Amino acid sequence: MNPITDAELAQFQRFIFDEAGITLSAAKKALVMGRLGKRLSHHNLDSFGDYFKLLASGHHPDEVQMAVDLLTTNETYFFREIKHFEFLREQAMAARSRSTAFRVWSAASSSGEEAYSIAMVLADCMGTTPWEVVGTDISTRMVQDAERAVYTLDRARHVPPDYLRRYCLKGHEEYDGKLLIERSLRSRVKFRYANLNAPLPELGQFDVIFLRNVMIYFSNDTKQQVVNRVASALKPNGYFFVGHSESLNDITQAVHSVAPAIYKKPA
Repeated sequence: MNPITDAELAQFQRFIFDEAGITLSAAKKALVMGRLGKRLSHHNLDSFGDYFKLLASGHHPDEVQMAVDLLTTNETYFFREIKHFEFLREQAMAARSRSTAFRVWSAASSSGEEAYSIAMVLADCMGTTPWEVVGTDISTRMVQDAERAVYTLDRARHVPPDYLRRYCLKGHEEYDGKLLIERSLRSRVKFRYANLNAPLPELGQFDVIFLRNVMIYFSNDTKQQVVNRVASALKPNGYFFVGHSESLNDITQAVHSVAPAIYKKPA
């Protein structure tokens, strides 16, 4: 397999921007080689240019999705940015007396840790009040992993001990060093494929939306389009969470800041 050239890298930069709206910097050359190299071997191809031709041919839609999956998978873990979950807990407690379902959307849910972290908080706080968590991701492989709900123990290092006991099952034998999300909690979380850079599937309206640690990969124009598209699914007085390294300043007027990396949609 030949190393990827600058011209070939530019082809994949355009590919992932067109497919997912993600801006891939030239510094990611090693990442592209590492993640796509096995696909060249799988197809007995000598160059990344040949692999790009295969993707562009229109004859291999499953391979296109595979390439998108490989280039968009990012690190995540349970209860990342714990202050957000403390704020979510407050909102969930305040909504305990309502009769309608309290709905939360994890809009870039990756392998599901964020969505299940949300579900643990709601299961703990909502009592008999109905609630639902929806997780979406552009990677079909990540959606499948999230539905499987099996994780290595190191990814759960920030899960409160009480939540570990109540909502997680420790693996044994071939599952040693792993955990499984408990069945009743899994049943309350629904995962779906969604490309945030395209018209969204019908998901309904949400009280809280998490869109964290994904906008750093978008251009400003793409950020505006994605945020406005996602925020259209947020109920009035609903909350919109972004990553602590992200900001919606000059991106949208649909929500306004109320706390670090937390925004609210006006009534």
